[in-house]
Amino acid sequence: MSDATADHAHAFLRAHTTADLRFDEHFRPIKYVIAPDGRLVAPVMVAMLHCADVVLFIPQVTEHAMQVQVTLQQFDEHGPDGALADRWRIHHGDPDDVNWAKMDIDAARFQAMVIDGDGLLRANPLADDEPALCRLLNHQHTDDLRVLCRRFADINIHDPVMVAIDPLGIDVRGRFDVVRINATHPMHTADEAKKTLQSMIDLARAGAAGD
Repeated sequence: MSDATADHAHAFLRAHTTADLRFDEHFRPIKYVIAPDGRLVAPVMVAMLHCADVVLFIPQVTEHAMQVQVTLQQFDEHGPDGALADRWRIHHGDPDDVNWAKMDIDAARFQAMVIDGDGLLRANPLADDEPALCRLLNHQHTDDLRVLCRRFADINIHDPVMVAIDPLGIDVRGRFDVVRINATHPMHTADEAKKTLQSMIDLARAGAAGD
């Protein structure tokens, strides 16, 4: 497996927030978020927590889906990891299930390649700056977020809310779902993020003016 394959698979994982989860012979659609340390987080059924064979099909069960083998670890939303449940709610709203799990990635199959979990479990270097960057865009650049969604995701969102940022892009919550906007350049620091997002906004506005 090449580094490029792992990078591509990681970008695919980051670009989605929905999956079909298989536990034993059962399937259930879920919504997930990615924690600052790279693990996946989701509300789950009790039966999933007691299952040894859990696989995510991202974004859903198709022949082209990424298949991610995960190990679930339950956590209490009122305990030390409660911020992870809050993170999920910021993305997706109120959950149907009340049991929370962190998911370690054991391995994944993507485009006929098998990828070790370590290649996908990547900490977010922007985690500490994420709240401030989200506040900046949400409070001062709401119109710019609308333009970014139109230009880079081909979707109109009336009240966009930026809910996450990582080196590869940002997540924007709309009325019904979370939209991914991929960055034009990698963003490893807050300064890089501000410069890249501003250049994308400028590009989007220039394109809108030329339409």
